[in-house]
Amino acid sequence: MASHELSGLIRYLGQDDWGASFDEVLDQHLGPALDAAEVSFDDLKEILGPDVAMTLWGCAFEDFLTQEWDGGSNFVDAYLKRRGWKEGPRNSAYMRALKTSVMSLYEVSDIVPGKSLMARDLLRNGEPVLVQEGTATRTLKPWDRIAARIVSSDGKMILAGGLLAYSAAACEDLAESFYKALRKRRGKSAFPKVDTQTLRELAPAFTLTWLFRTLETMARQMEGAPQFLFNSDGDELLFHEIRYPLAKGVTQKAIAAVLDAVSALRPESRRFWNWLENHQGPKKAFRPQGRAKQGLSLTSEMDDGATVLGTLELKGRQLLVGVNSRERAARGQALLAEVLGGLVGTPLTQIMTPGQTMAERESRADPESDREALGLSPEDEARLVGEVMERHYRQVLDEAVPALGDVTPRQAARTAAGRENLVAWLKSLENNAARVGDGQRGMAAYDFTWMWHELGITKLRK
Repeated sequence: MASHELSGLIRYLGQDDWGASFDEVLDQHLGPALDAAEVSFDDLKEILGPDVAMTLWGCAFEDFLTQEWDGGSNFVDAYLKRRGWKEGPRNSAYMRALKTSVMSLYEVSDIVPGKSLMARDLLRNGEPVLVQEGTATRTLKPWDRIAARIVSSDGKMILAGGLLAYSAAACEDLAESFYKALRKRRGKSAFPKVDTQTLRELAPAFTLTWLFRTLETMARQMEGAPQFLFNSDGDELLFHEIRYPLAKGVTQKAIAAVLDAVSALRPESRRFWNWLENHQGPKKAFRPQGRAKQGLSLTSEMDDGATVLGTLELKGRQLLVGVNSRERAARGQALLAEVLGGLVGTPLTQIMTPGQTMAERESRADPESDREALGLSPEDEARLVGEVMERHYRQVLDEAVPALGDVTPRQAARTAAGRENLVAWLKSLENNAARVGDGQRGMAAYDFTWMWHELGITKLRK
C-alpha cells in the first residue's frame, strides 16, 4: 500500500455523514474486543504500539470501502465523483480495486524477500497466486498465515495495507468462529469453505479474532509475571523490534550518513548506533512512582554513564530498531520519521514481553559463541546441523507421531485424511525451523523437500 496514496480518501471521511458510517464499521471490527478488555482505541495505541493500532484501523477502513449504504451509495464512488480529478488514474484504479476486495486467510510460500510471495486462500481454496510485495516479505516465513486483501494494481497482484499475521492459535480461533457463524459442524477440514459474498460479510471476524487472541495472550503473560519490570523512565518493559525497509535505491551508506549526524545517536560501528538520552544539566535519578515502586527498574548505560534508550542496526536492506517500552518506541519512530523521511518504508513491529524474550534467548542459547568456540564456519555449521536433522527425520518417518493421530508418517501417507494431516505437520516443521532466526542459520536453512518426495506427497506442497 506504500506505493498508493489514500490520504485524500481518508480526509473525505469528514464530509457528509461518512464519518458516522465509518465509526459503525470500526466498532464492528474492534468494539467487542475493546469492551471485553475495558480499553479504548487510544489505549490500544499504547498497548500494541501506534503502527499495530493503525493496521487494525486500516482493516476496518478497507472493509468500509466495500460497503453500500442508504440508497446503494458507496464511499469510494462518492469520493471519486467529487474529487477523483485530484487522484489520477493509478490511485483511482487502486481505490476501485479496494472497493471490490475481500479479506481472507492466506498461507504464504515461495517467498522472495523484498519482491514477491505465493499466497493460497485457505477459505476459498484454489491455486496459489503470485503477489508482488516488498515489505512483509522481509519478515514472513514459509507457511506463515496472514489475513489480508489481495488486489490487482498495474497488472500485478499486491497486498492491501491491512495485513495481520495469524498465529496457529489465532487460526484455530478463526476456524471455530467461522464454523459457528456458518452453523456448520466442524469436520476433518481445518477451515470451512466460504464463498466470496459470505467472506465479505464476515470481514470483522478477522480483526476481532486477531485482537481478542492478542489481548488475551498479553493478559495471561502479565498475570503470570512474578513482578513488574520498568526501565529508567518508569515505563513498563515491553520489548519492541521495529524493522524499517530501505526505500528503493537507498543505500546503507546514505542511511548511515544521516544517522551519524543525529546528536542523540552514538555510532559503535559503520552499521550500529546506540540511542542515548540527551540530558541538559545534571542527570536526575529515577524515582519509581505508582506500580513501579512494586517492581524492578532496569537501566542500560554506557561507560560514561549515558542512558541507552535503544539501538539501531543496519542489516541488509533493513534498519532494525530495538527499544524496551511502548513510550520509547513512539519516541524513536518520531525521531526517525523526522530525520529519515522517505529514505525508509513503513516499518513492521514485533512486540515481546520480558518473559517471551527470555524464553526465546534460552531456546537459542548462544549458537554464535558455540560455533566460534568449535572453530566452525557458518557453512560447516549448516552442513553439520543438516546431517543431524536428516538422521533424526529419517528415523521419525517410521515412528508414531501424535500430530498424525499416533501413526507413522509413512502410514499417514496412505489415506486421504492422513495425507491432509501430513501436509499440515510438514509445513509446521518447516515454519518452526525457518523461525529460529539468524542465530541458528543451519537449522533455518535446512531443506525439508526430500521428506515430501520420500512420502510421495510432493504435489500437495503448495
